[in-house]
Amino acid sequence: MGYDMIELTTDGAVATIKLDRPKALNALRSDMMAEMAKALTKLEKDDSIGCVILTGSEKAFAAGADIKEMAELEYLDIYKGDIFANHEAIDRFRKPIIAAVAGYALGGGCEIAMMCDFIIAADNAKFGQPEINLGVMPGIGGTQRLIRAVGKSKAMDMCLTGRMMDAQEALTSNLVSRVVPLDNLMETAQEAAAKIAAQSQPIAMMTKETINASFEMSLAQGIRLERRVFQSMFTTEDQKEGMAAFSEKRKPHFKNK
Repeated sequence: MGYDMIELTTDGAVATIKLDRPKALNALRSDMMAEMAKALTKLEKDDSIGCVILTGSEKAFAAGADIKEMAELEYLDIYKGDIFANHEAIDRFRKPIIAAVAGYALGGGCEIAMMCDFIIAADNAKFGQPEINLGVMPGIGGTQRLIRAVGKSKAMDMCLTGRMMDAQEALTSNLVSRVVPLDNLMETAQEAAAKIAAQSQPIAMMTKETINASFEMSLAQGIRLERRVFQSMFTTEDQKEGMAAFSEKRKPHFKNK
């Protein structure tokens, strides 16, 4: 399958989707996101892939939505067209997905990074929700995911002033999991993704699903869900292999069963 606005590559059990509109700082067009959604659908069905990295260029992960595409739209155009539907393919993706962010991750770029399971940031990364400067607010989950990551005060600050947060502030605010030198970004992301992909794929998927469910339920409900999912893992061959390998002081050989 050919793509015009993204690059899809694989290295063993790790796939990388690179946003590829460098002249537009990877601004998110609807057709670009449709390509990304198709790629994710393909990767979810590919049993050989255990983890995905989403990235952009060194200058920009994605500098926001393509304003030229949106500026003249009316309410019914946006409502009936549901122009952000393909962005949510990241949120629906069941396998682990890492955002490797360098440069600008603004507006929609920040939002799709937050849809990923965690963010590894280069030291030149800048995050922001500057939509208020355009007479709108975030529309792809920015007001909802940002507050869960950084808290009400910083979320209000960023969404109401439109200011950018640098990589170190993003780290101390829990928006990103780690910050690395720009030259080491993809190597670090590849190492993390390879480690995830080497685990039992169904166990990793269930772990991701259980963590994400915690945002939708009380602590007591979450604990009950965790316990039931944990117990269900004892029906898998990979649980038996993992614990046997630990006892035998060897590396486990998971079969994704």
